[in-house]
Amino acid sequence: MMQAGTAGVGANPRLQIAGERQSGQDVRTQNVMAVSAVANIVKSSLGPVGLDKMLVDDIGEVTVTNDGATILKLLEVQHPAAKILVELAELQDAEVGDGTTSVVILAAELLNRANELVRNQIHPTNIISGYRLAMREACKFIEEHLAMKTDKLGKETLMNCARTSMSSKIVGAEGEFFAQMVVDAVSKLDPLTLDLKMIGIKKVTGGGLRDSFLVDGVAFKKTFSYAGFEQQPKSFSNPKILLLNIELELKAERENAEIRLEDPAQYQSIVDAEWNIIYDKLAKCVASGANIVLSRLAIGDLATQYFADRNIFCAGRVEEGDLQRVAKATGARVQTTVN
Repeated sequence: MMQAGTAGVGANPRLQIAGERQSGQDVRTQNVMAVSAVANIVKSSLGPVGLDKMLVDDIGEVTVTNDGATILKLLEVQHPAAKILVELAELQDAEVGDGTTSVVILAAELLNRANELVRNQIHPTNIISGYRLAMREACKFIEEHLAMKTDKLGKETLMNCARTSMSSKIVGAEGEFFAQMVVDAVSKLDPLTLDLKMIGIKKVTGGGLRDSFLVDGVAFKKTFSYAGFEQQPKSFSNPKILLLNIELELKAERENAEIRLEDPAQYQSIVDAEWNIIYDKLAKCVASGANIVLSRLAIGDLATQYFADRNIFCAGRVEEGDLQRVAKATGARVQTTVN
């Protein structure tokens, strides 16, 4: 641990670094205190009767949660040792999705007990070896007495896991309703990969918790639309879908653009060239046989009306995650050109 200061007189001239090096029991105690302080913040939010935390950031945005990873992420922890706990909670959230508060409290308690052993003249290496031995024995006990093969787990067991995870969340009051929805959603994933990125969650303002529903497919929020969108068909049977990562609109000229012409008639040819480029792109989209055109970038008013006249549905500025889910669900590939 380095603290700002001035190197003392008579220091080794080869180590002239502005700062003061600290080590030993004092530093260990400071690290343990920092970790314990972080654990105490989230400790009261543990369990089904845990308390929610209200956090307000620099711009005044309010977050109410009892999720350990969310709380630690919003705290903006600066202490190096405490940052390790934040990373631990984030890793637990990414790998398991639950138990973020528990791992923080457990890690802090292990550090507290280890610090007491160091005070009793037990070398840290021996303590680490003891912890690793305990970890192996704990994993062995779990595998022999607690673990069950997933093929033996019925739907009711999955429902219990979902209820337990949500019992301490804001939606805990409707735990049964959401547990059923979560199990149904996960059951539709590929059992070999279980890629949770294939499950999208869309938040819509208004309504109650029980207005939530599961879409057996891919859903995304209505994107910005131009005139002509209402004329487009909204229902298809076995459609062809075209996924794009290109703009389908006329771009505005730059303010500092300069074009020198010898004949005024040439200006019209430049304007016509721009229109021909966009019409050529649209014609190739139609020629592909697609009934639905989705793009991550903008689809302008000209393209919207063009597709509407040909009974093609289009949507621009679709979120990247939604576009990838459509690609995975249909086997399509996102195209960066129409040529």
